[in-house]
Amino acid sequence: MTTGQHWENWARTESADPTVVEPATVEEVARLVADAAATGRRLKPIGAGHSFSGIGVPADIQVHLAGLRGVIAADADARLVTLAAGTHLHEIPGLLAPLGLAMANLGDVDRQTISGATSTGTHGTGLGFGGISTQIAGATLVNGRGELVHLGADEPDLSAVALGLGALGVLVDITLRCVPAFNLEAVEAPAKLPEVLAGWGDSLASIDHYEFYWFPHTDCCLTKSNTRLPAATPASGPSRLRRYVDDELLSNKLFGLLCSVGRLAPAVVPAINQLSGRALSARTIVDSSTGVFISARDVRFREMEYAIPVDAVPDALREIRAMIERRRYRVSFPVEVRAAAADSLMLSTAAGRRSGYIAVHRYIKDDPADTAAYFADVEEILTGYAGRPHWGKMHTRDAEYLRSVYPSFDDFGAVRDRYDPDRVFANDYLTGVLGD
Repeated sequence: MTTGQHWENWARTESADPTVVEPATVEEVARLVADAAATGRRLKPIGAGHSFSGIGVPADIQVHLAGLRGVIAADADARLVTLAAGTHLHEIPGLLAPLGLAMANLGDVDRQTISGATSTGTHGTGLGFGGISTQIAGATLVNGRGELVHLGADEPDLSAVALGLGALGVLVDITLRCVPAFNLEAVEAPAKLPEVLAGWGDSLASIDHYEFYWFPHTDCCLTKSNTRLPAATPASGPSRLRRYVDDELLSNKLFGLLCSVGRLAPAVVPAINQLSGRALSARTIVDSSTGVFISARDVRFREMEYAIPVDAVPDALREIRAMIERRRYRVSFPVEVRAAAADSLMLSTAAGRRSGYIAVHRYIKDDPADTAAYFADVEEILTGYAGRPHWGKMHTRDAEYLRSVYPSFDDFGAVRDRYDPDRVFANDYLTGVLGD
């Protein structure tokens, strides 16, 4: 146990100086929680620190789960794999490959741990697919009394624990319902915003995994259409060198340089975006599902994302566009738009409704006050559509608002009262979004 280690999240929006512990066994986790409960201290597990919100900020004790990683059990025939909770998403493909399995869907970042990604509601895109938490078929956690709780697929509490915000306990293992390994054909193409918005519903209905990026101050979009293929489909597309140039040099190194220029001279941002949008070119890649889903994200940024009813996305984006020009913001980062199937998890952003996701970003070195104002104006628009903020991204909503958009909000609170009556796992963020 080490006292006073400084911790900072990836986006540098949150920091703390907690007591840090790194348990190597489930039994150690249970003892840590029991001791914290007995001494009135609060304890918070942490994964990769990739959340932009304060959801992972420790009040007293921070638990690193790096010692709990890897496959615990696997049934390839049933397609069920149990992973230790500290396993990172980028480690999972290599663990599933010998079994001929893959995760059904992923987001575009794989630095998170499986417990952190599911606890915050990480998702990908595709109206036939839910977020990563919907792939959970069982879980084990240590509750606020230091007791080990095992949950199977038929346990009602799993609908809370599978996306539990870290408010119910310390997850120590997660059982995933996997699918046979598959490849994806990824078609990336430039498009114009009016046509993209007009075809939003048709694109979602006809494409397995569809998303697009809109460049503010322009009509330019980049659409991404991913179609699922058998794993035996040969890989194809640009050479490794071309992909390196596109994905690393242009999408990260050059983009980071342009963001720096835009920070120093905001007036040139619209011109930079116009040049960037016009330079977009089409390409088609066939690769493993992970090779397509995951993208490198080396340029640091701050992000807010809201889920709204899927059919409301075009109107909401038109409002955001008009607001940006009216308020004269200079936004160098594209706006990302995705969708997901409805699910039945209590605090899922897609609970009970098919959802469209609008994510806005700002370069990490942009003026903080301007970033906050931009996010606030976008938030005002999206809450007008009964928007639900991504739990791991920046927002300002409190328990009163969230109760109005989550039908099972109080049901989750009842589960929390049973699992953590003394609020061992509380922090300022959870107190704000869940109340007490």
